[in-house]
Amino acid sequence: QVQLVVSGGGLVQAGGSLRLSCAASGSIFSIDVMGWYRRAPGKQRELVAAKTSGSTTFYADSVKGRFTIRRDNVENTVYLQMNSLKPEDTAVYYCNADGVRLRGSYQRGDYWGQGTQVTVSS
Repeated sequence: QVQLVVSGGGLVQAGGSLRLSCAASGSIFSIDVMGWYRRAPGKQRELVAAKTSGSTTFYADSVKGRFTIRRDNVENTVYLQMNSLKPEDTAVYYCNADGVRLRGSYQRGDYWGQGTQVTVSS
């Protein structure tokens, strides 16, 4: 069984910062990709940032230069440092672990953490 425990989120003013964290637990052998998605009201889910086990990084154009994703492969933890927040960043943010391999298994799975609300006021 794999669980993703998410912390962070909250209400901040425009220009402020927040840090999200997500820790994957269980009998995990490896995780291919860990990242963050978000969904704003009335909009489709968007991939915000992701990092592979080989440290390849992706950022959505809308957050480049403002958000930083960091990953600890030993602890299976991923962080999202969000700076210079804008009202447009308001959304529910989700942690994702893709290509999860469990010890003693050849199967791979996709797991999601609970959503955390990020609200940026103007």
